[in-house]
Amino acid sequence: MNINRRIEALGLHIPPSSPPGALYVPVKQLGGALYVSGQVPMVDGKPVYTGKVGSERSIEYGQEAARLCVINMLAALKDFTGDLNKVKGVVKLLAFVNSEVGFWEQHIVVNAASQLLFDVFGEDGRHARSAVGTNQLPMDVTVEIEGIFELREQEAE
Repeated sequence: MNINRRIEALGLHIPPSSPPGALYVPVKQLGGALYVSGQVPMVDGKPVYTGKVGSERSIEYGQEAARLCVINMLAALKDFTGDLNKVKGVVKLLAFVNSEVGFWEQHIVVNAASQLLFDVFGEDGRHARSAVGTNQLPMDVTVEIEGIFELREQEAE
């Protein structure tokens, strides 16, 4: 399976990776695992999905934010590896949803991220996951997602 062709068939555009906004690296390799720092729904360095899911923002709004987090995660991986075909699949996601008090459907918001990764990587896109509600995220973004990915064997060091 060619990941780049799959992304094209899905009609996705992977933008250039954004530089880190603080003292961290976007991707860190440990053996055959790539740890991707938390990605937020930004375009051209500006947050495009902000606010709390619940009464202020809909589940669908949160899902679009989660999808953009994954697209930015793929951008970071592409920048680090040079080619997304070097990534075998997804191991785990940790997602934070900026939530109103009483909102309890974070897992439904994050399903959009999981679905997109399945669409891109097929069965290798299935992953372990946590979806956590929080009262605030940086820049008031709606969702932040970090992930662990597996490199293909010839790429692991």
